Amino acid sequence: MKSYVGFRTNHDGNGHGDAVVNVIEKDKPPRPLNPRLDLRSHSPTGFEWGYPGSGPAQLALALAADVLKDDDRALLVYQRLKFELVGGFADEGWTLTEARLWGIISALEEQRDNPTQWQAGGSCGDCG
Repeated sequence: MKSYVGFRTNHDGNGHGDAVVNVIEKDKPPRPLNPRLDLRSHSPTGFEWGYPGSGPAQLALALAADVLKDDDRALLVYQRLKFELVGGFADEGWTLTEARLWGIISALEEQRDNPTQWQAGGSCGDCG
């Protein structure tokens, strides 16, 4: 089982710093999450979270691609993932398990497959 950990480095006087995301897997050293700029380049300067912008879109895409191991599926779900999950991460940092990420993505894909709920912009009950 793996986890994703987001934190900030090089804090400025306002409590903000560079956003870093590592992937933690048992018996392996932490590795930086691949931003997957090859799929979409929303934020070549890096990840962000806590609001629905370009940095959070890049993070949502990277998380989806890493956990799904399916670029096409990641591209279909990442914008919803940005709004339902990444946009709500605490500014100072967060931890996300692979199981929780799978559950949220599954719920979002199920919403997408239900056009009435998808078009209505229903929220993901498993995402909170």
